[in-house]
Amino acid sequence: MTNGPISVRVLATFVGRPAPIGSTRNGEVTSAIRKTSVPGHTVTLGAINLAGDDQADRSVHGGPDKSVYFYPSEHAVEWQADGFDLAPGSVGENAALVGARETDVHIGDVWRWGTARIQISQPRAPCFKLTMHAGRKDVGPRMIETKRSGWYVRTLQPGTIETRGGLELVERDDEAPTVAVCFAVMFPGIHAEADDPAVVQRVMQCATLASEWLSYLTARNPLAVANAG
Repeated sequence: MTNGPISVRVLATFVGRPAPIGSTRNGEVTSAIRKTSVPGHTVTLGAINLAGDDQADRSVHGGPDKSVYFYPSEHAVEWQADGFDLAPGSVGENAALVGARETDVHIGDVWRWGTARIQISQPRAPCFKLTMHAGRKDVGPRMIETKRSGWYVRTLQPGTIETRGGLELVERDDEAPTVAVCFAVMFPGIHAEADDPAVVQRVMQCATLASEWLSYLTARNPLAVANAG
């Protein structure tokens, strides 16, 4: 078990309310993916949301295991190199980070953020609303290929968080899978981790992984189904 300081900080914090972002043949599409930077130095974090933030469809977004969405700000340069205009705050994240990527953090990591305590619960899977927001059909496939998913956290202890400033790692299981590995196992034929039964089993046995992600994995990866049996 590892704990102690790791140099990770929040570059900016974002919140948003559901609003129309486009339409399909089934009608208008509403989402809170368009977020704006919180102007003050602090904001309250509750059990399922930051104050001022919300989700249009809580069956797939938000909730106890996804109270805040973190995204590495370093990815902005990589997206731009790929031809995407995605600056920090552009993929629907609540917090743009400096100093940690998906390969650096583990499912179950517990962090102190101001007076709140949070725990990494699952990666983010790209959806059609990201495609509509970005105006590019290839944004989801590229996120999958590059594992630039970001991650969700659950709130262990509500509190007042600093919109810019450091995060403190207070608990880590070094044996827990990283966010990058948990994301990769969802995509057989694209990432080698998804075709390795031992890796898939390790992810499925992670006690702090969100139940929703485990359900997605079981439905999507044939190795997961085999292991579950």
